Amino acid sequence: MEIQKPGMKVGAAAVIVLLAGAGAGFAGQPSLVIDGQTMITKAKAPAYTPKLTSVQSGWVFRSKETQALQLDDFDNPGFVFVDKGRDLFNKVEGSAGKSCASCHELKDFIGLRTRLPRVNKDGHLETMEDLVNKSRTKYMGAKPWKYSGSKMTAVTALISLQSRGMPMNVAVDGPAKPFWEKGKKLYYTRVGQLDLACANCHEDNYGKMIRADHLSQGQINGFPTYRLKNAKLNSVHARFKGCMKNVRAKPYKQGSPEFKALELYVASRGQGLSVESPSVRN
Repeated sequence: MEIQKPGMKVGAAAVIVLLAGAGAGFAGQPSLVIDGQTMITKAKAPAYTPKLTSVQSGWVFRSKETQALQLDDFDNPGFVFVDKGRDLFNKVEGSAGKSCASCHELKDFIGLRTRLPRVNKDGHLETMEDLVNKSRTKYMGAKPWKYSGSKMTAVTALISLQSRGMPMNVAVDGPAKPFWEKGKKLYYTRVGQLDLACANCHEDNYGKMIRADHLSQGQINGFPTYRLKNAKLNSVHARFKGCMKNVRAKPYKQGSPEFKALELYVASRGQGLSVESPSVRN
C-alpha cells in the first residue's frame, strides 16, 4: 500500500499518550431494547480474537444521551434516511421500467445483513452495496449509485433494518478464508504518519479516551450508522476512509478489494452482536 508520510514521522506512543482512563463504557443505559426487542450488545469473543474476552457494540461506549436516541425509532435521526430509502426502493428507474420492489419484498432481506460481506458463486467478495448496484445495472437498467452516497446508505439502511436484532454471522472459512486473511493482515498493519493499525485503537485501547472521543472496539454491526458529527448515515467504507485519514495515511478507494476484505474481517470480530442499523454514534 502506498502511504503518504510527509514530514516527521510520529510514533504510536505520541498518540497513545493522549489516552486516559479505562473501563468498558460510560455508565449509561442498562441495555439496548427497541420495540420490546433486546439487542445483543455484548457477546463472547471469537477464538481468533485472543486479546478480547468479549465483543461489545459501539452503543456501549456512547454517552447515555446518545444511547437514548437508539431506544425509540421516533427519536432515532437515522430513520429520516430509512424513510428516504423506502421511497427509493419503490421508485421506478432505468430502461427496464422497474423498481427494487418490482422483484423484492422487504421481508426477502431478513437475515441478509448478518451474512455480509460474502463470497458469491463467481468467487468474488461482495458487499450489500455491490448487491444493490448489481440489481440496478443488470435488472433495472439504471445507473449505479455512488458507493457511500446518500441514496446508497438510505437503501442499505432500509435493507439492514430487516435483520435488526439478529446476530452477525459472516463466513470466515471455505471460499471466504483468503479474503478474511487479507482483511486480518490489513487490520494489524501500521500505516500513515502516525504509524498506527486498526488494532492499536480498537483492540489495545478500547474503553479509553482519546481527546474527546471514547474509543470503542470498532464494531460495524450498527452500520450504516447515523453520526451526530456529520448528521447523516455513514457507510462502513466511509468510516474506514475516515480512520485512515485520521492517522494520516492514504485511504483505499471505497468499494476496493482492500476495504471489502477489511470489512469482512471486522464484521467477523463482531460475531454474535445484534444488527442495530441504523445505529446512532458520535
